[in-house]
Amino acid sequence: MSAEDKLKELGLTLPDVPTPVATYVSFKQVGDIVYLSGQGPKRADGTYPTGKVGKDVTIEEAYEHAKQTGLGLLAAMKKATGSLDKVEVIKLLGMVNGAPDFADQPKVINGCSDLFVAVLGERGRHARSAVGMGSLPNNMTVEIEVIIKVLP
Repeated sequence: MSAEDKLKELGLTLPDVPTPVATYVSFKQVGDIVYLSGQGPKRADGTYPTGKVGKDVTIEEAYEHAKQTGLGLLAAMKKATGSLDKVEVIKLLGMVNGAPDFADQPKVINGCSDLFVAVLGERGRHARSAVGMGSLPNNMTVEIEVIIKVLP
């Protein structure tokens, strides 16, 4: 089953790739490796879920935010490669805007990781770091960046 068919089966649609708001690009390709800029859980109206995970936002809500961020990253992957069937996820860095004592970053970033595996299968499995941050742009709950390999 193609990645596009898997998305449809899951009832998911890819959002538009966000336009960079500063001096950077959405992705940069070097050989067969593509570096995707960090994204957050942007809503259709352009706003972001905000707050500190573990204080203002639950782990379950933040998991969904990471999943939404993953959809945006899949959209960028598709734009960069032309097809999600040509994508292998290599590395993911997940950043969580957590309360000072919050220590469940991996549970939050699983929202994105689980999505990648659900859509891409084994090509979605990746090395990963999930870290806490004192703050993130726009006070959003999560930001995730990814490195992918373009398959022939």
